[in-house]
Amino acid sequence: MPTTVFDDELLQAQFQRALMAETAEGNDHGEFTEVSSRIGTAGLDRWHDEWRAAGVRATSDAEHALVDGSRDRARSAFMRAATAFRTAAVMLLGAPVDERVVAANLDQTDAFRRGAELLPTLAEVVAIPYESTTLPGYWFAPAEHRPTPGPVVVLTGGYDGTAEELYAFTGAAAVARGYRVLAFDGPGQGAALLQQGLVVRPDWEAVVGPVLDWVCARPDVDAQHVALIGLSLGAHLAPRAASAEHRLAACAADCGAYDLRASAIERIPGPLVAGLDPANRVRAWLLTRILDVLARKPTAGWALRRGQLVHGASSPIEYLRSLAPYTLEGHAEHIACPMFVNNAEDDDIGASAPQLVAALTVPHEFATFTRAEGAGDHCEVGNRAVYLDKLFAWLDPIMQ
Repeated sequence: MPTTVFDDELLQAQFQRALMAETAEGNDHGEFTEVSSRIGTAGLDRWHDEWRAAGVRATSDAEHALVDGSRDRARSAFMRAATAFRTAAVMLLGAPVDERVVAANLDQTDAFRRGAELLPTLAEVVAIPYESTTLPGYWFAPAEHRPTPGPVVVLTGGYDGTAEELYAFTGAAAVARGYRVLAFDGPGQGAALLQQGLVVRPDWEAVVGPVLDWVCARPDVDAQHVALIGLSLGAHLAPRAASAEHRLAACAADCGAYDLRASAIERIPGPLVAGLDPANRVRAWLLTRILDVLARKPTAGWALRRGQLVHGASSPIEYLRSLAPYTLEGHAEHIACPMFVNNAEDDDIGASAPQLVAALTVPHEFATFTRAEGAGDHCEVGNRAVYLDKLFAWLDPIMQ
């Protein structure tokens, strides 16, 4: 278990998430613990400033390492800087977007790309055609990569994740196991949200379709062996995409909710739920007032502020109302590829994962990761290796 630095559960979870990047050279445990200890209870501005300073220091370390001719040290420091910049921004997500968040995203992207250039494996910056614009992403492949067709995993992330972070969560492990990997920011995610203003949409098949068009057109891709792996919110979006996009050989859903609106309603006192209906004017007024007050609380209101930004909603209550189409009911039964579904023992976000499993009509595996394994938190950040071992033990035979 990582060191407990924060009494606040959300800040501790974000600290633990930053430590997870160690799986891909994205942190230094001692440094990040020291950064967090300086924040204490000082607030979210201090959170941003300390993590940003850590990113600047790591960038300087990387540049000095390059001067010294040490590519390995430089790569590790750039990856550490990328994690620090992303962590600096995450707690300030909200609408209207804070310019510090936009700046941190640019810094994260720059640091990650400079680090990726130094990887011993192939790493390409890519732009995927999507409607009238493009989606940013990265193409990774093993060092022994050849332009002959091979299996691919496509990584799609969550509410506050980025394509760069997906490399640490899953991408590095997939490349090490011989897969080609595409990590991308879809609408509402990372640079697509913060640099392009694209907000999330429920019909993720409309996003994954163009992504697969791009992937399957590559000469180094075996189009019969493409898997989609969704993380956090992506674990809701990936099954939704798989329900309509039948080119997928496999799909994995890591700790996502079956029905986002239902999950939100569970957190609203019963009499106030009626306020989600604008026609119920009294309850709607009361719920609006309560949500507006809650959204101003530093950590208790963070999910509301973040959701409002990601969904392009005008207010916290409009964000909750926008969740209505985010359900796998009526979709999960149309998934045609094998599924790996999991949740984690102490994670209420993934509590509804068994509903997805119950609706499936295809071969599937379900796993619950536990506190005893050190993997009981959202997306198994305390022991990501346990998840990755189980995921690829399931996926490898399908993709051979």
